[in-house]
Amino acid sequence: MEQPTDLAPSDRTRLRRYHWLAKYDRDSINAIIDAGIICQIGYVFDGAPYVTPTSHWRIDDHVYWHGSSASRMLKAQEKNIPVCFSVTHIDGIVFARAAMNHNVLYRSVMAFGEASVTSEEEKRHVLSVFTDRLAPGLWDYARLPSEQEWKATKVIKLKLDEVAAKVNDALPGDEEPDLASDRWAGMVALELSQKPPVADPRVGAEIAMPDFVKAFRYASRAGDTSAWSEQISEAKD
Repeated sequence: MEQPTDLAPSDRTRLRRYHWLAKYDRDSINAIIDAGIICQIGYVFDGAPYVTPTSHWRIDDHVYWHGSSASRMLKAQEKNIPVCFSVTHIDGIVFARAAMNHNVLYRSVMAFGEASVTSEEEKRHVLSVFTDRLAPGLWDYARLPSEQEWKATKVIKLKLDEVAAKVNDALPGDEEPDLASDRWAGMVALELSQKPPVADPRVGAEIAMPDFVKAFRYASRAGDTSAWSEQISEAKD
């Protein structure tokens, strides 16, 4: 079934402050989720709030994360307790003319709902999707999990029904009097980058590096600071 292009904001996802930064369309939300490897899961356990960083992945309108079957987080989430899922990317630091206008360029998503444990069959399928999402071909290359490893792993999923994105890619928000000042303003773009692969020292010299390692690129996940595109191009030149 085709997914809707826009999601109606709920009371929890509707942005009230800086509402012009909100994005409720599926394409924007999915792109931000897919660009990341780490998310934060917020939940309440034994009356206390917790936020746990973990790896995530998306398939259609669900997000997934996994962990040990002995994890307190996963044991709690197996009971369909409310959770908050969030992903954030920092794209740059904005230096303004006025102290209160310094800012951060970012893309973020926040989703609310009740998480649930996948079935055994679904778990085995979505974990292979997760592995190949990180590096296509990795699942078939590696040793498959043993039955004990399968038992020790749970996968949690959350449907993206109540979700919104917030994106800031704006120029400094200085007032007219500050724009006329002799103070410099601008932006430093940030992105994650990677270094060359390094083999485990226990790998034999005769074992070749797999193509999926050679092809792995993380920098391509960097965001688009669209309001600054022309300035960034000029700086590179």
